[in-house]
Amino acid sequence: MTGRGIDQVFPHPCPPHLYEPYVRDARDYVALAEEVNGPIPKPVGLDYIWGDALAELERRAPDVRLINLETSITTREEWWPDKGIHYRMSPAHVACLTAARIGCCALANNHVLDWGYEGLRETLATLRSAGIATAGAGTHLEQARTPAVLDVPGGGRVVVFSFGTRSSGIPPEWAAGKDRPGVELLPDLTLATARHIGARVRAIKRTGDLAIASIHWGSNWGYQVPSSQREFARTLIDEAAVDVVHGHSSHHPRGIEVYREHPILYGCGDFLNDYEGIQSDESYRGDLTLMYFVTLEPTSGRLLSFRMTPMQMRRFQACRASSEDSGWMHGVLDREGRRFGTRVTLEGDGSLALHWS
Repeated sequence: MTGRGIDQVFPHPCPPHLYEPYVRDARDYVALAEEVNGPIPKPVGLDYIWGDALAELERRAPDVRLINLETSITTREEWWPDKGIHYRMSPAHVACLTAARIGCCALANNHVLDWGYEGLRETLATLRSAGIATAGAGTHLEQARTPAVLDVPGGGRVVVFSFGTRSSGIPPEWAAGKDRPGVELLPDLTLATARHIGARVRAIKRTGDLAIASIHWGSNWGYQVPSSQREFARTLIDEAAVDVVHGHSSHHPRGIEVYREHPILYGCGDFLNDYEGIQSDESYRGDLTLMYFVTLEPTSGRLLSFRMTPMQMRRFQACRASSEDSGWMHGVLDREGRRFGTRVTLEGDGSLALHWS
């Protein structure tokens, strides 16, 4: 979520005016963050927000770097009416994504059209010009449904599908149409929908390819995972040849399941946002975030290892979490994962390891 307050600390921010019920100036979010953790050295460099995450990415050296980009990248002024929150980042700041060598942005979420259809067009064009693949949104339905295909060094590909659901707050008018920009909005979480996705996955997936279903679903807060989500995620693995279910919308991490040796992330939590200083339920620790490093066997998609690095947002920057905070995150993920048959251990380097039977 690199828009709004975060955009304001970069060198060339969008105009700060907002159309929210309580906050009318995006710079107020900067002030709230500074009240908690001290001054932000404005303007910051475009790699600033990643902080310690850049070194961790270099150490882990993932073949593919995937994010859910929950903001519009535009200077358009036509905000979406009857919607309380509007995120946007200036196109001049797209290098904040290339600084971390992001390879793909999943876009089927409830903020990518905050600044209208033309704002979405500019978002897509900006990401394309930066060499970043997209999935889940387009200038028409066919483009929104087209997966991102990412080549992996040494052979094979990762195919990324991105889907949104009404439960995450996506307005129904955002569904892409034959001649209308928008996102791929799932009609429901039924077996028929999963099989329809499966036909599309099998039409493009080749031997040695891995398929990811990135889904924006559910509430912002709480650890409960609805049975409909769990059944649909498992059905995507059983019926749709999906290897990883990458779920998001919750502002904090939720429990992780491994089903038939394939990982299901029900809620990744936010990695970057401008919520620092905003009062929320402390039991969720929204300031703590995770980097997820998933290793799969390329010919079968079987999960080989699953590591996580706890981070903390301070002054709009991702910093390595303290040993105490890493221990807190370990306890939560281990507790929540047990209902799915997984457990988590805290490793000597402060990272977390997922275990499954």
